[in-house]
Amino acid sequence: MPSYLYTLLAEKVQDWSDKGYPCDYPALQEILEWSKEPDGSGFRLRPPQIRALETYWYLRVVENTPLIFDLYKKVFPPDEDPDLMLEALGISQRAFQESKYQFDILWDKIKDDTQFVKTHRLNALRETLNLDYPSYIFALAMGAGKTALIGAIIAQEFGMAREYPDGPFVQNALVFAPGKTIIESLREIAALPYERILPKRIYKEFAASVKLTFTRDGDPDIPIIENSVYNIVVTNTEKIRIQKEAIRKSDIGSLFASAEKEDEAKREIANRRLRKIASLPHLAIFSDEAHHTYGQSLETELKKVRKTVDYLHKESPNLICVVNTTGTPYFKRQLLRDVVIWYGLSEGINDGILKEVSDNILAFDFSNDVEQYLAFVVEDFFKEYGDTTLPDGTPAKLALYFPQTDDVETYRPVIETKLLELGLPQTLILEHHTANENKEDFDRFKTKDSNHRIALLVNRGTEGWNVPALFACALARRLTGSNNFVLQAASRCLRQIPGNSKKARIYLSLDNRDILDRQLQETYGQTIGDINRTQRERKYEPIKLRKHDIPPLCIRRIIKTVVRIDSAKTKINLHRPYKTGGKKLKKIQYTVSEQISTQNVLKQVGDEITLESVPAVRDVYAVSVELASNYHLDLWELYDELKRIYPDGDVPEEHITGLQEQIEEQTRNYEEREETVERALALVKLDGFTEEIDAEGNQVYTAEISYPIDREILIQHLGRWKDRTGGYGFHYTPYNFDSQPELSFFENMLREIQVDPDDIEDIYFTGAITDPEKTDFYIEYKGEDGNWHRYTPDFIIRKKDGKCLILEIKDSRFEAATNDDLERHSRGEHAKTTEGRKAIALLHYQNLNPEKLKYEIVYAKNETIPHDSIKEVHKLIISR
Repeated sequence: MPSYLYTLLAEKVQDWSDKGYPCDYPALQEILEWSKEPDGSGFRLRPPQIRALETYWYLRVVENTPLIFDLYKKVFPPDEDPDLMLEALGISQRAFQESKYQFDILWDKIKDDTQFVKTHRLNALRETLNLDYPSYIFALAMGAGKTALIGAIIAQEFGMAREYPDGPFVQNALVFAPGKTIIESLREIAALPYERILPKRIYKEFAASVKLTFTRDGDPDIPIIENSVYNIVVTNTEKIRIQKEAIRKSDIGSLFASAEKEDEAKREIANRRLRKIASLPHLAIFSDEAHHTYGQSLETELKKVRKTVDYLHKESPNLICVVNTTGTPYFKRQLLRDVVIWYGLSEGINDGILKEVSDNILAFDFSNDVEQYLAFVVEDFFKEYGDTTLPDGTPAKLALYFPQTDDVETYRPVIETKLLELGLPQTLILEHHTANENKEDFDRFKTKDSNHRIALLVNRGTEGWNVPALFACALARRLTGSNNFVLQAASRCLRQIPGNSKKARIYLSLDNRDILDRQLQETYGQTIGDINRTQRERKYEPIKLRKHDIPPLCIRRIIKTVVRIDSAKTKINLHRPYKTGGKKLKKIQYTVSEQISTQNVLKQVGDEITLESVPAVRDVYAVSVELASNYHLDLWELYDELKRIYPDGDVPEEHITGLQEQIEEQTRNYEEREETVERALALVKLDGFTEEIDAEGNQVYTAEISYPIDREILIQHLGRWKDRTGGYGFHYTPYNFDSQPELSFFENMLREIQVDPDDIEDIYFTGAITDPEKTDFYIEYKGEDGNWHRYTPDFIIRKKDGKCLILEIKDSRFEAATNDDLERHSRGEHAKTTEGRKAIALLHYQNLNPEKLKYEIVYAKNETIPHDSIKEVHKLIISR
């Protein structure tokens, strides 16, 4: 396999992640760990988004935001392995030979010799080598959440900037993309649940400071304050790029009679927008759907956008980096060398983010009979997907793409006739194109409120059209496929729905199949054959609560609290903090002279004068109120102390942080206390599940599970067990067992319980629900890393008198080590293994509640739990 930058970076990033994200900024570890596993239920970043975030921060804080070419030279040192560097950059040996086997000569040729670049197909590489600011491409397939990734990066950068004001972090963000369709989708940034991306304490400051601005049509300016911070400006390139044609006459009014004056006004408006953006400090630029500016439009659009970014790089106080997201990392089969992470279509299908389409790309030769082809598509769709619905009842839908509006008029009667033959109403059809605009119906098409199931589209519904209920796409008649239209149209039906196992289907002509194959190769480096061979490795499925009124588990627990010691109320002693060796703050001097401006150059025309200014100060009383409130101190005692060291009544702004550090050091007197309390633990918390109304109008509580496809045999639905359960188990369905021994134990235990059911309340499989928002039943143990971790045992068997048996199913290879750790614990020594620590934590709970709880481990030597183990468990239940 060729060596690419993103493959080697992935190894480095994984190693960095495994070590806990070591860097000079501890808060980053807290942020990244939270974004991977936020508390409670709700929105979570997908695995490819987490991978992209880790890659981004590795480049920022470990590699110090390198230029892409410098990164190549570090990862692929040319002096150590010239062939590896050439391979990584896609440079042929012939090109290297023409450069006399000298890298310096090679780089100069790529930068300056147009014919050399054209001959060796190095157009994309030239753009990379000429960049003098950090710019990276994050290539993620559709459905992976590129827009949400941009929002997450911005939020985390702003959070880090708040934590480390003097650090190298982004304080302003410009998000742009061409076209109004995409700018509408960018409104997702405004609705992103940032509290699921940032830890609570950092989120509060972020939410209080961030300002989100969308540029509006007809507005000649961008409504932000120059030189301000924590702005997110969302626009499209036409509104800010250096190009007077981008300014419409309506934007400047009708004051200019001559073309010359009009052009001058257009330039002024464009420059005004750019100047406003360029004034923002610590700026980062994000390009969503960047294949519009890379990819197939490299020679045209890229140069226009790059010109704008180059201007901002030159004029901005500090352009941190440029981040480009795209699903298309190729330019005419040349991999773009700026790609730092690539998550392709196949990975999206493997992970269940996209629907499978293997063996479901159907090609037809309908050159002489389009009517027959369309009739087949409609009939086949309703045969395959007629009864398919989403969990909320939205029926499966079909999109038919036509080259021209005349084609819709010609062939709609064929579709209507076929619907009549199938006994279906013609009202299932929605037309949406320039000659028949139905925007409201088109926007509603993706919901269950729409009665349409077939969309007839011309130049609509390709990029950015997110309709999870779309299960099939058909391209009617041959299309030229310009700008990846065939690929965009054909792939609209691939977005996945939780719990869906139904494949998508694509109908094509033979000509369009060839175009699709070519565009897949040019865009993703994959063929139709590759996609046909790709199957899911993970599945997503909704679970539904069945038993809502499960009595809580009332037990004693040890609660640890941290309290301030009374001695901490001693008098605070402060001194003036100084930033540089105890010296007093210097006055600030400004030199000013009279100047005139001639376009871009200022010329001095008069004498200079010097003005002095003192640093910003705050009233000593205001500072006392703020610090006393923050640290729970007596206001007047603190005021007297501050007045003592600032007799003039003014506290320099720069001293506040130093005063805070002194107070924190003197009030840091706490102790940890333990208290035994009675707690009612809910086995199921309804608030942690999503409340929905199902297709029959019933109120249900649901959540989503994800599991490897090879574990599908372990996913047990209630429907398969109705004759065997006797009413026990399945407080939610399906049960998602982790292993065959767990399933074996459950099956055998159900049988044993029903032999003598008088004393048994129920049996619950609890090992799969671990979210503290969904259950209170979890055990905390201290890991080898010194941190506290949550652990949920596999089963609870509950008796009608309230006593419970807690059971854990383990592989027998852990038996000896766990028993050794339990023995060590009895001697007051520390456990050596994670399994031992878990067992000790549960044993502690048992000892606190001897009259209610009993804890047992059942060891499995193979996939079947032996009958004698089940009998022993049953005896334990009866004996209690």
